[in-house]
Amino acid sequence: METLRTMILATGLLFLVGEAAAQDAGMKAWVKGKGWGWVWGPQDEVGNLNEMTDASRLAALRLVSQGKAYDLGLPYDRNSFRWPGHSPAEIISFRSPHGVKTQKDLPFTTPEGGNGGGTAWHSNAIFMNDNVATQIDGLGHITHGPDNHFYNGFKADEWGGDFGLRKTDVTTIPPIIARGVMIDVATYKNVEALPGGYEITVADLEGALRAQNVDVTPGSVVLVRTGTARYWGENGSDHAKLAAHDTAGIGLAAAKWLVEQKGALILGSDTSSLEYGPAKPEDSQAYGGSFVPVHVYLLVEQGVHVMEFNNLEGLAADRVYEFAYFLTTNAIRGTVAGTALRPVAMR
Repeated sequence: METLRTMILATGLLFLVGEAAAQDAGMKAWVKGKGWGWVWGPQDEVGNLNEMTDASRLAALRLVSQGKAYDLGLPYDRNSFRWPGHSPAEIISFRSPHGVKTQKDLPFTTPEGGNGGGTAWHSNAIFMNDNVATQIDGLGHITHGPDNHFYNGFKADEWGGDFGLRKTDVTTIPPIIARGVMIDVATYKNVEALPGGYEITVADLEGALRAQNVDVTPGSVVLVRTGTARYWGENGSDHAKLAAHDTAGIGLAAAKWLVEQKGALILGSDTSSLEYGPAKPEDSQAYGGSFVPVHVYLLVEQGVHVMEFNNLEGLAADRVYEFAYFLTTNAIRGTVAGTALRPVAMR
């Protein structure tokens, strides 16, 4: 009985410590053991990014002591690797110096119109999916169930349309300035990159954090390194090499641990999906047979945004595990993801 009493007291103490850490970090709605959920009102489109405050952003800035910046974005072009469910891109020269001068459709570009110096320009037309390269999944990206609901109970039939989503598009994602933590699982497992289909477990995350002497605190952006991005090169053109590792990632248990026990603000990785695949049956069946149960849990249930294809190689090379994290999205109304982004980590 005394042992049980001790265990209960210890559990209560851990809960209070977690709650105190959340309060210190300015967390208002996070509950240890539960995470977040649909707690900011029936019209909320922001999710747990509501937890960011002036105080939390200022605390993140205090992590910068050297002024060194790490570009976390991967360069992208029409040949780059992508998840099979996303469309390819085309980047087309829409106006070129040759075209401007031969088309002669704008009088001010001609010598007769006063352009004696021969000034011209380059511009492009871009046709691309809104989920390519370094990206952040908006809360409307994933739908679930026969009613096609997404975060906060919004439904595709009501809030979709011919010109994109009208709820939870990327314009609802505020500028993100937060403490960042990189968990280098590949180095912890002593491999260049985790093999495809490898499930990163809670034990892997705990072991890597211990080895790095860093922890995830409530309100942290968490980036998990599998090593996949080391094979990206100039533009991610080696599809076979990337595909051999791209399906490594966290499972549902690890996602829940990071959100419900550690209070992670965003989860991301250096792969196209964050979660490992294919999902094991118990994870899939937790959401009625979903092929991406971690996405359903994070985006639909918890309002936690997902970051994919982050370039973590510079951080890994310098063994930088804690940093200030900065991200703003391209504010294209109706899109479901911030695409081809360049997040920055600073130490």
